[in-house]
Formats: sequence, C-alpha cells, structure tokens
Amino acid sequence: MQDIAEIKKIPFADVMADLPSPGDPELLAVGLQSWQEVTATDPELAAFAERLEGTETGPQILASVLGNSPFLSSCLLMEPHLLRHLVEDGADRTLQWIYNALQADCHLEAERDAVMAALRVAKRRIALLTALCDMGKVWELMKITGVLSTFADTAVDLCCRHLLKTASDKGELVLPHPDDPTRDSGLIIIGMGKLGARELNYSSDIDLIVLFDAAKTSYTGRRSVQDCFVKIARNLVTMMQERTRDGYVFRTDLRLRPDPGATPIALSVGAAHVYYESQGQNWERAAMIKARAIAGDLKAGREFVTFLTPFIWRKSMDFAAIEDIQAIKSQIHTHKGFSKISLEGHNIKIGRGGIREIEFFCQTQQLIEGGRNPLLREVTTLGTLSQLAAAGKIDATVREELQEAYIYLRELEHRLQMTHDEQTQLLPEDPEEFRKLGVFFGYDEAEAFRKELRTTLETVQGHYDALFAFEETPDRKAGRLVFTGAEDDPETLKSLAELGFENTSAVSQTVREWHHGRYRSTRNVRTQQILTALMPQILESLGDTSNPDAAFTRFDVFLQKLPAGVQLFTMFKAHPSLLKLLAKIMGMAPELAETLSGNPMLLDGVLDTEFMAPLPPRDFLAADLELILSTARDFQDVLDYTRRWANDRKFRLGVQILDNVDHGSGLGATVAAGPAFSDLCEVILDAMLVKVQEEFARTHGVVPGGEFAVIAMGKLGSRQMTPASDADLIFVFETPEDGMMTDGKKPISAGLYYTRFCQRLINALSVHTGEGKLYEVDMRLRPHGKSGPISLPIESIRKYYEDEAWTWEHLALTRARVVAGDAALCEKTEKMLREIALTRRDSEKIRKDTLDMRTRVLKQHGSDNPLAIKHAVGGLMDLEFLCQYLRLKHGPDHPDILDPNSMDSLKVMKSEGILAPDVADRLVEILRLYLNISGLKQLCLGGRKIDETIPLALKNALAAAAEVDNFDELAKKLKSAQDDIDRLLHAHLAGKKKKE
Repeated sequence: MQDIAEIKKIPFADVMADLPSPGDPELLAVGLQSWQEVTATDPELAAFAERLEGTETGPQILASVLGNSPFLSSCLLMEPHLLRHLVEDGADRTLQWIYNALQADCHLEAERDAVMAALRVAKRRIALLTALCDMGKVWELMKITGVLSTFADTAVDLCCRHLLKTASDKGELVLPHPDDPTRDSGLIIIGMGKLGARELNYSSDIDLIVLFDAAKTSYTGRRSVQDCFVKIARNLVTMMQERTRDGYVFRTDLRLRPDPGATPIALSVGAAHVYYESQGQNWERAAMIKARAIAGDLKAGREFVTFLTPFIWRKSMDFAAIEDIQAIKSQIHTHKGFSKISLEGHNIKIGRGGIREIEFFCQTQQLIEGGRNPLLREVTTLGTLSQLAAAGKIDATVREELQEAYIYLRELEHRLQMTHDEQTQLLPEDPEEFRKLGVFFGYDEAEAFRKELRTTLETVQGHYDALFAFEETPDRKAGRLVFTGAEDDPETLKSLAELGFENTSAVSQTVREWHHGRYRSTRNVRTQQILTALMPQILESLGDTSNPDAAFTRFDVFLQKLPAGVQLFTMFKAHPSLLKLLAKIMGMAPELAETLSGNPMLLDGVLDTEFMAPLPPRDFLAADLELILSTARDFQDVLDYTRRWANDRKFRLGVQILDNVDHGSGLGATVAAGPAFSDLCEVILDAMLVKVQEEFARTHGVVPGGEFAVIAMGKLGSRQMTPASDADLIFVFETPEDGMMTDGKKPISAGLYYTRFCQRLINALSVHTGEGKLYEVDMRLRPHGKSGPISLPIESIRKYYEDEAWTWEHLALTRARVVAGDAALCEKTEKMLREIALTRRDSEKIRKDTLDMRTRVLKQHGSDNPLAIKHAVGGLMDLEFLCQYLRLKHGPDHPDILDPNSMDSLKVMKSEGILAPDVADRLVEILRLYLNISGLKQLCLGGRKIDETIPLALKNALAAAAEVDNFDELAKKLKSAQDDIDRLLHAHLAGKKKKE
C-alpha cells in the first residue's frame, strides 16, 4: 500500500477547469441548505466550509454538484470530509485515502457485514471523487474509467478473499496460503466487457465469468468442489450487489459465461476449455478480446486468458467470421429509416452513431485482422483505433474523429449516469430535462449542445456505414435484431413485437439458446453462422403466419428434433421459398408441423418438381408400399415403415391444400385431394390386412377357407377424406361352415379369431409409434353400434339391415363401399350393399325419420354461427342428410344415383331429373365450398373454431379457398349457402309436394 506522504499534494482548485453551471436552481437551493446543516454539526467541517465559501472555486464546486445531480448531492452530504481532502490534498491523495480506509476495514478477520459495509462506503467515495475529477477535467477519460475499473477489481478480490477464508474456516477448502487466500486458490474471476478493458463507466454493471481449477483445489467438504465454488459465486454476487443501508457496490452479471442457460454460475476450467474449442461463437470471440483476469488466482486467470488466444485470434483470414459479423451487423440494423438520428430519447450506446458502433467498428476489424497482426489485439477502444491507423487500416482523420467522438459520448454517458446513479444511455425526451443535461455537460446553451451532439453521432454513423458498405434492404420488415450476449436487447424485443410475436422475451431467450448450440442441430459452428445470417428471414417468415408465437414454438420443436442443421439451413439459404413454406406450415398447420418435426427430411421432397403434382394412381402407391415393407425385419418395422410412408404422402397432400393447389380441376384443394387421401387409406388397409394376418397366423394360424372384407363408411366410403378424417369401418367375414376353428398351434374359434384379428388390425392402424399414427378407427356405424360385435358374418349383416336397422343407419349406408379384403368376399359384400340400397322403403317413414334425426342432431350440436361449417343450420351435416335422404328415397328407381360419393351422386340426380339442374349445381358448389374450408380448417386449427380471433394470414387463406376477396365475404358466402341448404332440406322433409 502506497504511503499518502509519497504522493504529491496538488490541491483540486489548482488543476480543475471550469465546472458545469447549476442546471436546477431549486435543487441547488435545497442542496446548499443541507450542506450548511451537515457541516455545522462538526467544528472541523464548519471551519472547512467557511474557508471553502471564501475561495473563488469553492462555491463553483458546490453549485456544480448540488445544482445538477441528486445522487452526487447525497454522496457529498454523506462524505463531506472527502471534499475537504480533495480540495486541500488533491485527487491522487484522496484516492489513496479511500483505499487506506478500505484496506483497514477489510482485514482478513473482518466479518462479512463489515466487509460489505466498507465496500459500499468506498464505492460512494469513489463515485464522488471520479465525478468531481470528471466534471473538473482533472482526470482524462481513461484515467476515470481506470479508477472505476481498479476499484471493481479490488472489491471483487476482497470479496473472494473473504469467501475463500470462510470456506477454509468451515473445513470445505484447504488453502495453499491461508494468509493470502486467493493466491494459488484455483478460483478464477475473469472481467469482461468494459471492466476487462479497464473502460468501466460511471454506473456500469460488471460482467464476470467465475471459473475454478479443480486440479489446484483441495476440497474437503461433504458435497462437491462444483457446489463449493457455485456457493462462492452466489455469495460473491450477493456481497457486490445486495442493497443495504449503505447502498451497493456493483450490479454483477454472470451471464457471459459459456451457455449461461445450461451451465452452473461457476464453471470448471476444463468445461470452459471444451466449450470454447467446440461451440464458441463469433460474438463471444469479440467479447473475449476484452477478457482480463481481475481477481482470485490471478496466475491461473492469466493462463486461462492465454488459452483463449487461438480461439479469439485466427491465424488465417476468417471469411466465415466475416460473413457472421456481417450477419450480426445486419441484425443490429434495420431497413431505410433506421439511419435517422433523433436526439430526444436517443440511445447513445446502441443507437445509430453511438458508442456500440465505435466498439463494433474496432472489434470486427480486430477479429478479421488480429490473428495475423498482434498489434491489433489491443483491448481498449481508443488504443485499437490508434493501432488500426498505425497498421494502415484506417486513415488518421478517421482515427482522430472516432477517438474524439468516443471520448465525447463516454463523458456524456457519465453525466447521464451520475445524475441519478442509473445504468442508462437514453437521452431525456423531455426538453427541459434535455436542457439540464446539456448544462451539466458544460453547455449553457441547449442549441449548442444539440448541434455538437448531432454532429458527433453523424460522424460515427458515417464512418461505421462506410466500413460495412451498409446496404438498405427495403424488403426487410424486421427492425433491430440482436441475440448476442446474455440478456434481452430492448430494441430487439420491440422489433419482435412489431413482427407479431407476443412473448418476445421467450423468443429472444430461445434464439440465444439456438446460438449457444443447445440443440444437436445448432452445435456446429458453421450452422450457427448460417443461422445468424438467416435469423431476420426466419423471424419475418414466422411473424407472417397465423399465430407467430405458436409457429415459433413449433419451429423450436422442429430444431430440437433435427439431427443436424448445416444441410437444412444451407437449403433455406439457397431456396428462400422453402423457408417461407416451412414457416407457413409451422404457423398454420399444426398436424403438418408435427409430421415435419418427426421427419425433417420431408423438406427435401419439397424441392422435387413432382412435389406439387397429384399423387400417382392407387396401383402405383400399392406397389411402392409393398416394396418398402419388403425390407421390414419385424412387425414393429411394418408399423413404423407404413407410418413413415403414409405421413410423407399426407404431408405432400397437406402442403398442396395449404397452398390451395387443385391441379387445375377447379374443385378446390381439399376436394381434389379427397380421392388421393382415400387411395392412401385403402392401400394401407390392404397392406395391413396382409401383415396382421401373417403376424396372427404365427400363433393361431388361419380359418381354413375363411374370408374377410372391410366396408368403408363416412368420408372414406365416399372418397371425400380430408386431412384429419377418421377411418369409419365395418368388418365382415365368412367361413365355409359353422363352428370352425383355426389351424395354428393355438387354435381358436372362427368368431374369436376374427374378433381378435380385427382388434389387432385396429391397433395397427391407430397405435402411436415413434413415427406417429395412421388413422383413428371409428366402428360406431357397425350393426348394433358400440354394443355390437366388432366383426360379423356377412349374412348377419344382411339380416340386420333387412330386419333391424334404423333409418339413420340406412342413411349412413348410402356412403358404404368395400375397400379391402379377400376378392370373393369383397365382391359378395359389394353385391349385398347394392341389394340393400335397392330395397324399396316407405318414403313417408324415411322422410319422418330423417327429419327427426336432423332435429335431434341440431338440438345437440346445432349452431347459428355460419363459420361452424359442420354443425351450422344448413351446414355440411345438413347437406349430407339431404344427399343421403335423396339416395335412400330414389335409389330403387334410379340405381345410378347410389354412388357413395355425394358430389358424383348429385350430378347423376341432375341428369336423372331428380333435382333441377340449377339446384343440383348449387348443391355441388356448396358441398365443394364446405369441404375445402373444412380441410384447410383441420390443417390450421385442429379442433379450434373458425372465428374473428384467428390471425389475418389464416383469414386470407380461408377466403382464398372459398374464392372470395376477404374473410367478411367468406362469412357472407357461407351464410348464403346455409340458407339455401336449410330451405331445400326443409322443402324435401316437410312432406309438401314441390318441383325439384
């Protein structure tokens, strides 16, 4: 410790320049009154105050402090002796007086509370001293930041010394040097950012990385060395930033450590080595330029900083780093308009022309050139500018202008922060407060302050943009997007909100996790670089979807499941339309998004020119699936391969619906896809029947001569399947004779065999595997419904429909079709269905029963909301009632109308004269409308209802599917259609004669 007597005595008044005028007369009056009261209590102070008042400079000092800064005023009133030391002995002696008192109070045996109190008193004194030396131009900028940084180093080291000794006293650590606890302790404290560069500002946080070297540590506690140092780190933060009656020392941030969201606050040196060697990012390289061992085991700390050298400084020209830096720059900036500088409310750190641009100007050139030129590895900003000029990278004029601008903005930043002890870089928005700041900064005229400030900001902006040849991107929507560092950037959160995201903080945090390599797909450095470049497009694309937050969440799940990212992100970069499609899927089609997350390589197919073409015919699909299943090793493979094959094709059809592709048919996307969805289901049923039978035969054999068939009902029967359609099935079997048994090693009766066989088949179709599911199977339309056997002999089915079935069951049977099974029984079953459909029935009973059925359904599910497509009065359910009723009534006389497909049946009814041409055409048009809207709704909303709250993008997509201009027109079109269906259905079921 240096003796004060050895320091030259230079009174403050001898070296100070003109101090700022008081900007707030009222604040000054209150402050002077308080000064008189404080000094009057101590004779020594009273005498000093009297002498001070009699000097030329004394009143100026008091007025400058008490008339501008509430915070400095409180410090002065709490530390009047410091002003006496400063005025009489000078700044350097006063600084040593502060340290002498601090060291005396923080001796090795001091209690924690005493250490914390001493540090807070010293911080208050340092704050007052540096402020006065700044205001009076006694110390230049780098001296002031150096004093603040040295005090931060000292404070952290004193805390470390105390905490290590405490751990030693508790028997947790054996210290190599108990009288000097930090020496060779293995506890490493790395100062980052401004602290590391000794550029700490007046009210700065301090960014620390806490490490420990287990090889140098002798841990004797009950838990682990990791736990011990985490506890030390936690207590270090508490000692530094906890607010007590004496204030706080420094707000302390530990989030610049490797991957802060996933690592403990104290990390082993070994873990840090692995991270920086494998996952360190370019923005971390830039941050590490300023890294410095500041406390603890300084030798070990310096060794760690030396280890970082090859990570920070690449030997060759790092073009990937250049691209990444350009991408980060692009994220920071927005499109045209961002270059405007408004003084009120401007951020002099991160705004245009601010401090961050000068620092970025330096750091980017350092990263690119510093590996080959060690002179450019300077940690300070002013020093780097000088070295860049010396190396010929910038000319002397640029160096001079940027150095002057840096000093000007840093000193202005200090005035902002010392006013209220706030960590802020925002200029006041209120004109009066702006004027007061100008006065505190030495400008008695506000206009002069405004003019020089604007000139400074524009100078920085000009040099910065010239370096990067900044190009405007008029097609870019996103504003500033910065995801470096460990905390949310306020401007980035605003940009995310403008893009449509609601939970902006969560989005920001997740993007940082991507950059930290938290997922397998983003661990590769090259992937992170491409991801950085793509980030504005990714967020804009997700923001354009129907629900940006949901789309982002699904995209995050997609990345989590992605095995690697380079190939995919490179595809996105080469094919921007692919990224837009992916965002559209994530935002509008949760089912497709889930499929894609399970198999990201589906996106490869999107680039195929055939992807938007119709699916091939059923025979081709069947052969393709058979080839795939020929490679299956067991039944589990059969289940997985079938799902993968089916989901690939469902995904293709879903994307076509999402893009409203109907292959020129004029039918609309969902209607055009209906037969293809149905073909897929039929092919899968055929294949599964064979595989389940083979699996079942291993145990039970088969029923000799027995046959099996599958009847499709509902949308599968009518070949109108949509993306979320169930498979409505009825199972049929026939045996050569009654009472037969299977021929396997465990024989069972034929009835039991087909029951279990059907259960196994249902399970094969509906069970979730790692590849998802195929279909939900609905058996409720079988004879006797839920209470009936799962599979029935064909004659039992015939008898049921001839003797027992309700009218509503006959209505449902009008959409029945045999889709899979043994050829002979399929033909026989198809013939049976035809015979049942041709049976003449009591028309009046059919009418009454259909009317009753419709009334009950409307009572239970009906809606007057036209957007409730299925259950609205006159909706899809009513339209199907009408079609089925007409088929059931007129089928015996007009067999050609018995086509299970409602649209085809209606066309035949038109040609047969059952419906008037205009009525039939209108019904076909409405059915097409309902199906197309329903299909898109299933993709995009799942079980949610269509209402006014759905996002604009989905409203527009639904309007396009309905061939109208906007969402309001969609509702009108649906209401008109529903009114027509309700009127027609009422006319047919009311029992009145009419013309069709």
